[in-house]
Amino acid sequence: MKKTLAILPGDGIGPETIKAATEILRVIETRFGHSFELKNWPIGANSLRSGQPALPAETLSACLSADAVLLGAVGDPDFDTLPRAKRPEAGLLELRQALGTYANLRPARVWPGLEHSSSLKTDRLAGTDLLIVRELTGGLYFGQPRGIAQDHTSAINTLCYSRNEIERIAKVGFEAAQRRQRRLTSVDKANVLETSELWRSVVIELSASYPDVELEHMYIDACAMSLVLEPSRFDVIVTENLFGDILSDEAGAIVGSLGLLPSASLGNGTGLFEPVHGSAPTIAGKDIANPIGTITSTAMLLRHGLGAEEEALAIERAVEQTLADGFRTVDLAHGDTTSVSCSKMTTAITERLANCDI
Repeated sequence: MKKTLAILPGDGIGPETIKAATEILRVIETRFGHSFELKNWPIGANSLRSGQPALPAETLSACLSADAVLLGAVGDPDFDTLPRAKRPEAGLLELRQALGTYANLRPARVWPGLEHSSSLKTDRLAGTDLLIVRELTGGLYFGQPRGIAQDHTSAINTLCYSRNEIERIAKVGFEAAQRRQRRLTSVDKANVLETSELWRSVVIELSASYPDVELEHMYIDACAMSLVLEPSRFDVIVTENLFGDILSDEAGAIVGSLGLLPSASLGNGTGLFEPVHGSAPTIAGKDIANPIGTITSTAMLLRHGLGAEEEALAIERAVEQTLADGFRTVDLAHGDTTSVSCSKMTTAITERLANCDI
């Protein structure tokens, strides 16, 4: 397999975790006989500091022509005073829209040995393995009109969803459930929001095409509570942009750390793969970031972006073995557990990847 991957290290801890991911990809090349052309491109604050926009035209062009895109993180508080449309995060939103990646897959599981890294009791965590399917290019984050009045006495954001947008993300949710435990929870706020009324009615109509999937509906507040009280009850959750953003961060706390969570953003073209965590500028450059979210995002890139299931499983098995052997970054350490650096965690995973059985 010879593939071109656009690498966007981005800001904060992004370059550190992306370095870990590229080391993983080089092991995959050697072990499976692949060839990856990896080239770094600027985005976010990294780009703004060089006098370019948050998403330079050259970066966008490279992403559109690549077989897949791997992103580290975007965001830097040094640019928080800029108009919203010129901040680092605007580059990521623009990239998602340009790639047409409307479906964001965010899996969350309790890795063996990490039960005590969560704030929940171990009996509540048992069996937790869920997937959040988040609509990514609509809703409040993209709706127009939006803005703040010049006198700062009011502000507006627009929440809008079309039937087509709901149908296509719901299909992704139903099909994901068919590959898992055949249970789908659709999350909305249909008792208050007209967009959620439409959301629920479209999902119900579509469910007739998936009789093998058990469908339930939950309001966002009830789902947020149940996710904490009984996370193992969920298989696949499908929801709109804002709700999915919040629930997936909550899932990170449940399984032990946001640093563990990967994501895949998919559409009809090039896929975008990135960890759920942010740029974490306060720990950038200290070699203490957790690389697992980026490494498992690389596994999702292989699985969903390149159709390389065996290679993805090998990475996930290597992560599982490393954690089972007691390696912990600082966000996962507890009590008397000794933590290792980002680079040492990466080395441990690459060593097991080179030798592990699938």
